[in-house]
Amino acid sequence: MAAVEEDELFDDDQVSDLSLLAFPPEVQAAIDQVLPSDDPLDKPDFNPVDYINSLFPTEQSLSNIDEVIGKIRFKIRKLDGEIRTVVRGQTNVGEDGRYALEEAQKAIQELFSKIKDIKDKAEKSEEMVKEITRDIKQLDHAKRHLTSSITTLNHLHMLVGGVESLTTLTRRRQYGEVANLLQGVLNVLEHFQKYMSIPQIKELADRVKQIQGELGTQILADFEEAFQGSGAKYGPGNQRQLKEACYVVNVLESKVKRDLLNWFVKLQLAEYMVLFGENQDVAWLDKIDRRYAWIKRTLVDFEEKFGHLFPLDWEVSERICVEFCEITRKELGKIMAKRTGEIDVKLLLFAIQRTTNFEALMAKRFTGVTLQTVKPQNPKTIVMSKPSPAVSLNPFEESSNPFEQEDEVKIEGSQPIEEAKSGVKEPSSPFTGIISKCFEPHLNIYIESQDRNLAELINRFLEDFRQHGTPRLETEVGSNVLPSCADLFVFYKKCMVQCSQLSTGRPMLDLTRTFQKYLKEYAVRILSNNLPKLSGQSSSSSAATSLIQSILKEGEVSKLIEEEQCRICSILCTAEYCMETTQQLEEKLKEKVDTDLSTQIDLNAEQDIFHNVISNCIQLLVQDLEMACEPALTAMNKMNWSTVEAVGDQSSYVTGITGHLKTNLPLIRDHLASSRKYFTQFCVKFANTFIPKFINALFRCKSITTVAAEQLLLDTHSLKTLLLDLPSLGSQISRKAPASYTKIVIKGMTKAEMILKVVMSPHEPPQGYVDNFIRLLHDSDIGEFQKVLEMKGLKKSEISSLLEMYRARIPVSMALGKHSEGSKETMVYNMTSPEPESSRIRKLEKLIKKRL
Repeated sequence: MAAVEEDELFDDDQVSDLSLLAFPPEVQAAIDQVLPSDDPLDKPDFNPVDYINSLFPTEQSLSNIDEVIGKIRFKIRKLDGEIRTVVRGQTNVGEDGRYALEEAQKAIQELFSKIKDIKDKAEKSEEMVKEITRDIKQLDHAKRHLTSSITTLNHLHMLVGGVESLTTLTRRRQYGEVANLLQGVLNVLEHFQKYMSIPQIKELADRVKQIQGELGTQILADFEEAFQGSGAKYGPGNQRQLKEACYVVNVLESKVKRDLLNWFVKLQLAEYMVLFGENQDVAWLDKIDRRYAWIKRTLVDFEEKFGHLFPLDWEVSERICVEFCEITRKELGKIMAKRTGEIDVKLLLFAIQRTTNFEALMAKRFTGVTLQTVKPQNPKTIVMSKPSPAVSLNPFEESSNPFEQEDEVKIEGSQPIEEAKSGVKEPSSPFTGIISKCFEPHLNIYIESQDRNLAELINRFLEDFRQHGTPRLETEVGSNVLPSCADLFVFYKKCMVQCSQLSTGRPMLDLTRTFQKYLKEYAVRILSNNLPKLSGQSSSSSAATSLIQSILKEGEVSKLIEEEQCRICSILCTAEYCMETTQQLEEKLKEKVDTDLSTQIDLNAEQDIFHNVISNCIQLLVQDLEMACEPALTAMNKMNWSTVEAVGDQSSYVTGITGHLKTNLPLIRDHLASSRKYFTQFCVKFANTFIPKFINALFRCKSITTVAAEQLLLDTHSLKTLLLDLPSLGSQISRKAPASYTKIVIKGMTKAEMILKVVMSPHEPPQGYVDNFIRLLHDSDIGEFQKVLEMKGLKKSEISSLLEMYRARIPVSMALGKHSEGSKETMVYNMTSPEPESSRIRKLEKLIKKRL
């Protein structure tokens, strides 16, 4: 250590400077990448103390301190030498850099001068090339101009010659040569559009237009002479000339062709205007067939005689037919407006039938190209044929839907023409509705007729119902629907199809209102008015005296006879069918009516009416079943429970209720086999009505001893089992009751069991009795607690004392009830209750399980 101090290896200032030397992280990372080293002295977090401790970990290692110091001194001297070498090497770096920069600047100047020389030489070469090619460009321009001049002169020669030839050929009526030459002249004239400022060219162009006008006038005159001249009755003798003239018309302006075709079409239909004028007998709807027969003959005659005169793309036959349809629609509209009082539904449907058959025939015969360019039409109209028989009763199901199957409907009282029997009209044809839309303003006659038919149909349904009554359910389950409802909706389907094909506008809304009217009438007159009426609640003394007899007859106290129960079930099934089918009817009506009118179709009110009928039917069945159980409950109240000495089989009133349910439930279930959800609703509603009445009947029982309470508990358990099995009671097929129904029964009947358990328990000590009531019936109130005390037959003073205790325990009982809600059925009596009483209850529960 003395040697170290003498050499003064590091003074304090050097150590301080070393501790302050630190590089930024990025610099340190660069140093580590360029000069990787594992020496601890090169690390940025070097700690001298740790380094010395690593050299001398123990006191014994201090013996080598001189050797370690020598190595460090040697390393220091080596580093000093390297630093001196590096510093000396950097003294000449600045001078070398300046020299290199000067050399680079000189090289750049030399390069710039060379580039400038190259650019000057390139410009001189370009000037030389331009001088060489100047003469060649001039020759190219001259050649182009000369070629254009020659071409223009040739065109001018052709134009002049063509104009002279056209003048001569036009005068001679050589239309075959005129057609070809005129097209060529017009093509040549297009090349002179930019030379129209030259007078001579302008004069030639005007001359060509003049020749075109003369040709148009001359050809039209030739046609008039051929078809209306002195020899027209023998037919045109110059048919070849007229055929060639049509080729010339194709070259002329479109107005010439349009005028010629309009004249010719009117000429062909002139006889029709005379034969079927407003004052003619054949113009009325009953002879509408003659109109279509006439146009068929006319078209056939035209095709045979003059069809070859006109080019095929002129579609002259189609134009004649279209003009005939336009005239017919207007004339029929005028005649029907003047003679509206003479139109009846049979005549209207006959005319529509014949008209739509003709439109279907035209749609097959012609393409409709002339209509598509004039005014496209796509109204819906009637297509006629017999509908396929429906498999299901529902006329709107997919399998029997006439719209899905693309079947056609034949209007009553008419026969389709032969040509339209085998074809299905394409709804996109422009011929659909071209004539038949004139009948739309008079479709109110059709709607009124259907209104009368529906009124007669409802009356007939009502008469049939009164004569034949309700169909009995025999072997076929699901046929408990009145046949009249299927007939009604089949009639609706037929009317809807017919009307939608006649029009998809306002008449469809009028028909919908008619449907709504008679759906309500059917629901009220056929269904609701035929529901049997229950007799009022019996409160007379005679009813009280016959209670025991009615119980002995095992529940034969139904207020409704079997036929009336069947009728209610049938009306319920029918109302369900009508409600579902009405919804489908609404959907189909919205499909058929115009999109902007579909929102005005709403049959929800009618569906609600049928739903109310279903609710009334269920209520009647529940009331009937409930009223039949009332005598048994009254008998239970009249029994002297204080005299019951032993627990036996179930009581007679339970037997009466069971017998009545077993008699009526299978009948109702079988008749509601096609309406399972409503049978479930019936069971739920009955349980919701019967269980509260049974609990109230329990409350009316007085002076109940412990044995009597045990008997009532046995009876209650029997009724609970009976109610749980109610949906499948008397059925050969065992089905699990719906969870919602089971929950209602268990909740209600468990409350009745808890009430009886409270009655069975002793009221001493009072505080324990109150706590026991609160635990078993945590959702009860003070009124029920008082009724329970009255059931036990306690004195008024005892009742008052217990009620005061209950009132004091009400806040605590609410919290207690929430805490014990999940375990109320398995909770035993309060520990303050005597042990013998709990054993009696357990014995009673074992007895019930054994009997079950």
